[in-house]
Amino acid sequence: MTDKPMLLDPGMDLTLRPMRYPDFYERYRAAIRNTWTVEEVDLGSDLADLARLTPEERHLVNRLVAFFATGDSIVANNLVLNLYKHLNAPEARLYLSRQLFEEAVHVQFYLTLLDTYLPDADERARAFAAIEHIPSIRAKAEFCFRWIGSIDTLDRLDGPADRRAFLLNLICFAACIEGLFFYGAFAYVYWLRSRGLLNGLASGTNWVFRDESMHMSFAFAVVDTVREEEPELFDAGLTADVTRMLEEAVDVELAFARDLCGDGLPGMSADAMRRYLEYVADQRLARLGMPVRYGAENPFAFMDLQDVQELSNFFERRVSAYQIGVAGSVAFDEAF
Repeated sequence: MTDKPMLLDPGMDLTLRPMRYPDFYERYRAAIRNTWTVEEVDLGSDLADLARLTPEERHLVNRLVAFFATGDSIVANNLVLNLYKHLNAPEARLYLSRQLFEEAVHVQFYLTLLDTYLPDADERARAFAAIEHIPSIRAKAEFCFRWIGSIDTLDRLDGPADRRAFLLNLICFAACIEGLFFYGAFAYVYWLRSRGLLNGLASGTNWVFRDESMHMSFAFAVVDTVREEEPELFDAGLTADVTRMLEEAVDVELAFARDLCGDGLPGMSADAMRRYLEYVADQRLARLGMPVRYGAENPFAFMDLQDVQELSNFFERRVSAYQIGVAGSVAFDEAF
């Protein structure tokens, strides 16, 4: 029997040696090796592409960047207000501190994206206020606030009910927001890239994707650790709640897809996006050790290509383009 606290026990353990969770520390070190800056993203070539988009394609891009304008800010707020104070291990908080920096880089990237894509100040202001006046984006924000905001008033995780509430926050954060909403957004970006459009956006998205994959992997590792320490929390009720949460996330994201796609675009439609979202939701459930819900397959062949080819090219480019190189092997555990 040890007197050391479990990961979700109330308190703020400051002792890094002996280290209780070395895996979290190694994830922090890997994230440091993955440093990139917004200044390395070249959006200049995208301006000519924007000028030749159809009105339907331009609508999709405008909606997409409007979502980007607020999405990572929601994630960053949850890191600071909810996750950091409840993970009672300094090595886990090291990783969260690094993740907060990465979210700030993402916010800066999307700020730069909007400043580049929307030169009109009024149009840009409307994009930044998207959750107030675009219903499909407001619905996504309301979903986030309802699920992750449920523990805003919790200062301590004193019992099973509090700890299950924390797990739902963390799983929503990783599986639904970063793992579904952003993966849906990535699909639109890579669909455009597959048609030779907005290569600058896709290049920046490659880097964001790498970060988001690591964020999800860390969050799921936290879930795994809590499952080992407190298996009684993972009952049928939690599985039912997580499944319902992901069903709601798919529905909300599908409404966004209908807004973006309208009657359909070449190679992209709301129906195809529905199947893709269901496929991704099943991937998240499977990673959590829960029964899949939809039995869907990935309808986007270009996503398989991006997963293998584009990200491989990204790491080849990083060796010469970055002052800080990636050391060791790279593995992608999260499927598109």
